[in-house]
Amino acid sequence: MSTAVAAPTVLTEIDADQRIATVTLNRPEKRNALSLALMTELVDVLRELGARRDVAVVILAGAGPVFSAGHDLSEMTGRTVEEYREIFDRCCDLMEAVQSIPQPVIAQVHGIATAAGCQLAATCDLVVAEEGARFGTPGVKIGLFCSTPMVAITRVIGQKRAMQLLLTGVPIDAATAADWGLVNEVVPADQLADRTRELAAQITAASSVVTGIGKEAFYAQISRDQRSAYEYTKTVMTMNALAADAQEGICAFLEKRQPAWSDR
Repeated sequence: MSTAVAAPTVLTEIDADQRIATVTLNRPEKRNALSLALMTELVDVLRELGARRDVAVVILAGAGPVFSAGHDLSEMTGRTVEEYREIFDRCCDLMEAVQSIPQPVIAQVHGIATAAGCQLAATCDLVVAEEGARFGTPGVKIGLFCSTPMVAITRVIGQKRAMQLLLTGVPIDAATAADWGLVNEVVPADQLADRTRELAAQITAASSVVTGIGKEAFYAQISRDQRSAYEYTKTVMTMNALAADAQEGICAFLEKRQPAWSDR
């Protein structure tokens, strides 16, 4: 007698040579809806990758025809307040995990990224999208305003554009998303994976300890006033300058040679 085993909702592939991890949302039949199980698994995967020194960049992709259609609406009916709170707590844990791990996270977006899926893309450090991708927050159309997605989206594209997405529920195309600052690059669909990996490889050419310092500092300073941000970042740069890789990089530049990173 055989027992059916549920497929993992998140797939992880690590390219040891390139030091790139590709994490794939794996619910294609549900348009990679962010179920509680998927979000829990993804948080665990990101935290595990965050602790690895042999991974310098994480690419976040989606299996099947779309990146992610947002929350799993089959989990959003007839629940208790505690059950709803657990879903949105886990969603917030996920977004914080994306930005708290030291490795830069690049969203590789195809098809659609809507509602919490759009939030996830907006939360990533960089976004590469194919020309046919669309981004939106359609929750208002079903009576569930995209309140948590608006946190990430507003911080990326600003108040007026975010309100347009949130109030109308009408998605924008990839070109508009790039113009609004939600997407870094738009490429033909057949070039999406290659360009995302190329961008990741450009990042891995630097010291991963230095990019980790920089990522942490970026999110720590972004919400501060200017004076406080400078007070914080000058301390970060002071400590960064003491790092072995900073000394190696500066010496390599002065000596006109390629640096040999130790990730220290």
